[in-house]
Amino acid sequence: MPTTGPPAPPLSPTLVAVSVGMPRDVEWQGRPLRTSIFKTPVEGAVEAGRLGLHGDTQSDLSVHGGVDKAVYAYDASNTGYWRERLSRPELGPGAFGENFTLAGLPDADIFIGDRLRIGTACFEVSQPRQPCLKLARLFEDASFPKQFLASLRVGYYLRVVEPGRVTAGDPVVRIPAVETSLSIPDVVAIALAREPDEAALARAVGLEALADAWRIPMRERLEAART
Repeated sequence: MPTTGPPAPPLSPTLVAVSVGMPRDVEWQGRPLRTSIFKTPVEGAVEAGRLGLHGDTQSDLSVHGGVDKAVYAYDASNTGYWRERLSRPELGPGAFGENFTLAGLPDADIFIGDRLRIGTACFEVSQPRQPCLKLARLFEDASFPKQFLASLRVGYYLRVVEPGRVTAGDPVVRIPAVETSLSIPDVVAIALAREPDEAALARAVGLEALADAWRIPMRERLEAART
């Protein structure tokens, strides 16, 4: 069942690292692929604007970037989970293509519409991550995006509601969304359910802060279930 409301975070959340990347031409399964998923942590203050971080460029704006996907955040606890599960001790900040590596803000504690105040900027949680073939290329495993999604440890995208500067080590102040919101794993689980749950779908579709990339398919599924 969906969580009933945003709980108070148990830790003092922190921005562990800020990572950016530029387009890179690689190959995947014998075909050329242009991607910006390879991110590297940077030092010092980084400007966060409406469309993302200074020094971070998206390769395919039809599916990446934009106001609703300005910044991608992933909690370090998720990285630790995959480090152990995949026996990849080298995995660290930026390893999943994230811009923000956070501590103390795992997916289960983050709700659509939550706001995160970091440095002089403020961000709003807009949607879970929908993994694609770029993640498969990053881990050189065609099955990994499906594993990643099924784990419900997908991270979350942020809108920039107040541009400003962020720096690794900044504390993160979470401003909870309304109590009727849904957590990141809740939204993913609703989308993945084989049998549509009309009440859960209606609740997700009704979230004002949920990005259209998730809202529209859910609304279409809800309409199909009702007819």
